[in-house]
Amino acid sequence: MPIVLALCSSLVWGCSDFLGGLYTRRLPLASVTIVSQAAGFAALLVWLAATGFHVGAEAFGLGALAGIGGAIGLSAFYKGLAVGTMSIVSPVAACGALVPFVLALATGERPASAAVLGAVVALAGAVLASLDEHRADGDRRRGAIYAVVSAIAIGLFIYFLGLAAKHGTALSALLGARVGSLALLVIGAIALGMPRRIERPDLPGVALVGLLDTTANCLFVLASATGFLAVVSVLGSLYPVVTVIAAYAVLGERLGRIQRAGVALALGGVAVVAGAG
Repeated sequence: MPIVLALCSSLVWGCSDFLGGLYTRRLPLASVTIVSQAAGFAALLVWLAATGFHVGAEAFGLGALAGIGGAIGLSAFYKGLAVGTMSIVSPVAACGALVPFVLALATGERPASAAVLGAVVALAGAVLASLDEHRADGDRRRGAIYAVVSAIAIGLFIYFLGLAAKHGTALSALLGARVGSLALLVIGAIALGMPRRIERPDLPGVALVGLLDTTANCLFVLASATGFLAVVSVLGSLYPVVTVIAAYAVLGERLGRIQRAGVALALGGVAVVAGAG
């Protein structure tokens, strides 16, 4: 079940990122991130009210740390794509799964050797699937710096969100993550004077991005609560594969040979993990 939940989180995260990428092509980044995060926060508040307003302090705190990492990682990733070379930024950012993978193993987790091997293969596939063989413009050095920041921050987001799931309820972890990310995004947008205007017709679609993101977070938290974080963190980080496939299916974007090989490799790694589980 943790494997299935982690894979479902990747699927939903990939859909959320795909839609978010479409909206950020024509709307200010701050508008998309803040409105989407606020929509997810509103959904969590409804859940909180329905369950009696009980929040665990430890899970909330770890979730807030995760949310800060998530806000920094997402912002750095989009900035890297804007100023750098996509063929460098995307695969480097996809390596963020290495952070929770290494931290989980270093803190004592010992999943089956086959599961670890499958996770590494799946991660390699996700990196290859993120490669863009044709885009070569932009500032490679600046883009690479943003990509490294994004990889580390998103990796920490995944690790602390999974850790929060093991130290309290799913709702406490999710609420902390959303408070941390939303607060940092709002403060950053105000401090940097970023445009935040959004037209009413765009509100439902952008809100859907946030609801999908929150759903993915929930699925990942549930996977982390009962599974090895070293394994579910990698499976939950396969969203670049979903985004690439969605771009191919919906936008008609061409998949290069390396990207097709990456998708196949990621699926093969998932099969190994599932067999080991």
